[in-house]
Amino acid sequence: MGKWLRLALLSVLAAAAAWGVDWKALRPEGYVSDFAHVIDPAAKAQLETYCAQVERATGAQIALVTVPSLEGEPIEDVANAIFRAWGVGPKGRNEGILMLLAVGDRRSRLEVGYGLEPILPDGLAGSILREMRPALRQQQYGEAMMAAAQTIGEAIAGAKHVSLTAPLHRTVHPTLGGSIPWPLVIGAVFVLLWLLRAGVPRGYGGGGGFGGFLPGLILGNMMGRTTWGGRGSGGFGGYDSGDSFGGFGGGDSGGGGASSDW
Repeated sequence: MGKWLRLALLSVLAAAAAWGVDWKALRPEGYVSDFAHVIDPAAKAQLETYCAQVERATGAQIALVTVPSLEGEPIEDVANAIFRAWGVGPKGRNEGILMLLAVGDRRSRLEVGYGLEPILPDGLAGSILREMRPALRQQQYGEAMMAAAQTIGEAIAGAKHVSLTAPLHRTVHPTLGGSIPWPLVIGAVFVLLWLLRAGVPRGYGGGGGFGGFLPGLILGNMMGRTTWGGRGSGGFGGYDSGDSFGGFGGGDSGGGGASSDW
């Protein structure tokens, strides 16, 4: 009886493994890989043109990906697997970013390459995901991707002191400022002022004292610290200086980024 039970269990495990998705086997369809088929053709064409412009102007590569489901896996693992297989970003500089939407799970992930971590820190990554929520909740996936791509592109271009000449034509224009929980921020300011008036021991939080560590800790938690993924490497293809997608370049992810839902 025990033998037959073990055989049945092994059969179930083998079947589950066979039904699982091999994320590394996915191949990019361009800068935009809409495996869930939720982005309208007009938005996809705009995004392809915009991401090509970002790469020409800055050298950074943006991969925008949708999948129908995570098949029960953590979105961080799925994003890492795709980032690693595709090698988003130029090899050596590692300036790549991957935006993943799992439509059926209502989950999002922004995976940032090593070279872009100073430009797109975790706080900004979390703000980008929050900026996408209104459009995602209305199932406007193309609009959500344009919101993310525009913020990412402008941040990279600004850091590299270059200009992007072909903006995205969006139907709505949410801003990062609109996603900040201002009532909580104002409440935190009053709490901090009260604590300052009440007095705290000197040296709290190290060399920065109360004015450095504690306010940063409180505000950092309020503004939404992010979850972290793993590292990835690999890739194929290379940089294409023309208007078309020429493949990703073998970039590496250092685990920076954010995950959210909508």
